[in-house]
Amino acid sequence: MKKVYSVEEYIENNSHFGEELTILRDLINNTELEETVKWSAPVYSLNGKNVIGLGAFKNHFGIWFFNGVFLKDEQNLLVNAQEKTKALRQMRFESINEIDKNIVLAYVEEAIENQKLGKELKPERKGKTVVIPKELQKAIDNNKNFQKAFNALTPGKQREYCDYIETAKQEKTKLSRLEKITPMILNGIGLHDKYKNC
Repeated sequence: MKKVYSVEEYIENNSHFGEELTILRDLINNTELEETVKWSAPVYSLNGKNVIGLGAFKNHFGIWFFNGVFLKDEQNLLVNAQEKTKALRQMRFESINEIDKNIVLAYVEEAIENQKLGKELKPERKGKTVVIPKELQKAIDNNKNFQKAFNALTPGKQREYCDYIETAKQEKTKLSRLEKITPMILNGIGLHDKYKNC
């Protein structure tokens, strides 16, 4: 896809829906949203937060609501474009005749109001839970200083140590690995810290 530097250029590149996009653009530009171009498409923001985007495809065009999940959608016009998107909703049109300016404006104004109220889905941290191997758990339970030192590590460092012990096939290897990492944990050092500083 060709990089777009202005909304005019985007509309020109999608001339099969040029008139329709211009109608929606004019409608949005009559609100307090600020027009920008992000990801080579028109995006409208409020205080630096993305609220709405315009999009045109082969057979349809529409408005993206970045936090559309919070819209009441009384007209039942919004679709979840992809399974994995939690907050994003799209209002799709196939022709100019489907645009009802009053309804579109009502949705846009509600989206602006929601943004002002701070309604937004925060992206979920994909932090995996740390599963502590029994050998390490035993060491943690038997030594308060060790327990304190382990708990002070970041979840990522804790996970590295857990994986290091868990991936050993034999019990004696697990115990020798535990012996090796105990002073590192007590000193607050991550398993791979020496490589990260190179």
